[in-house]
Amino acid sequence: MAESLTLYKLIVLYMLEQVDFPLTNAQISGFILDKGYTNYFHLQQAISELTDSGLIRSETVRNASYFYITKSGVQTLEYFGKEISDEIKEEIAEFFRTNAMEIKEELSSVADYYKGEKEGYLVRCRAKEKDIPLIDLTLTVPTAEAAEAICETWKTRNKAVYEKLLDMLL
Repeated sequence: MAESLTLYKLIVLYMLEQVDFPLTNAQISGFILDKGYTNYFHLQQAISELTDSGLIRSETVRNASYFYITKSGVQTLEYFGKEISDEIKEEIAEFFRTNAMEIKEELSSVADYYKGEKEGYLVRCRAKEKDIPLIDLTLTVPTAEAAEAICETWKTRNKAVYEKLLDMLL
């Protein structure tokens, strides 16, 4: 089992090293579980151990965890990356070729909210295109329900909001 867990960790490190943007837990899990490499619980153990050892770091926005490889993770991969078969490396490359646009689109618009210092909730909505920030907007709303609704709507309406703001301001 320890040998298998090491392989799962190396696969996660390799995936994160292959891209210049963070991957969500769902994206990593989707690949590894779809390929049948392991089950959900072993994968989460591997991710947890990678985080605890500082080989990857995570940021949580709403209910999604975004993972980045650290310098230590890159160094570890340099030493042990040969343990990942060429077949697995090719499957990872194919996964990114097939899903890169979808993955980047998921990451291009992010919304989160938190309790305001005085009253209400602050909702921060961000959108970017090709790593260029387009909009970074913070709104104050009266309830958590309103904040959640804005976060959900932002996923699909961020481009329309950006275009409308440009029309109004120019």
